[in-house]
Amino acid sequence: MLSDEERQRYSRQIMLGGFGEEGQEKLKRARVVVAGAGGLGTPAATYLAAAGIGTLRVIDNDRVDLSNLNRQILHWSKDVGRNKTDSAGEKLRELNDRISVEPVLETICDTNVSQLVKGFDVIVDGTDNLETRFMLNRAALEEGIAFVHGAVYGFEGRVTTIVPGKSPCLGCIYRGAIPRQKSPVVGATPGVVGALQASETIKYIVGLGDLLTGKLLVYDGMRMRFTVLAIRKDPNCRYCSGPGQPKSP
Repeated sequence: MLSDEERQRYSRQIMLGGFGEEGQEKLKRARVVVAGAGGLGTPAATYLAAAGIGTLRVIDNDRVDLSNLNRQILHWSKDVGRNKTDSAGEKLRELNDRISVEPVLETICDTNVSQLVKGFDVIVDGTDNLETRFMLNRAALEEGIAFVHGAVYGFEGRVTTIVPGKSPCLGCIYRGAIPRQKSPVVGATPGVVGALQASETIKYIVGLGDLLTGKLLVYDGMRMRFTVLAIRKDPNCRYCSGPGQPKSP
């Protein structure tokens, strides 16, 4: 049940056709993991907190560096040297004190990833390397959790939504060797992609519109183009094909 304050706070989205108070109550009950409190995770978490997601778990193991401040919007000059989870958690609570924010100071790895996401409805990918993304992809498939992937490079970004048992997974998109390197990025690019990830998450929870399942949205900021590519399930995918089929959410 929504309070009068919540009805006023979220009134502009409650007005949407097909959304209403029922949709807002779904957001209030929802539990979302934001994996990474960096360039993608901070704008995504900001919009999810503002929308009224009931529980936000923000996972990161890093500290705020001066070089982060061109794009990681929940971290400010005064936060340099702080744990990113502390910095992000503080701002998210100030933005919306009616939601539960769970900062988790952890390194995501094979041994803890399933426990970190278990019991949540959506995982938002705010990580910066494919190795960790594949761990999240595997855990999402095993636990039956929707996984909203985002990635950026320079002025380019990518977004797709993976629903276990219903769409291709990350392993169907990215194949071969896993590169590890720092990527150049203009701060507005993860802002665009993070906002799109938040939008996909809200749509999935409320049950509105068409999701980017089986599709890869490519944002080209240099030419200001959005392109949607079809993704086919890889019958040999090491994550979502074969005997151990993923759970459905």
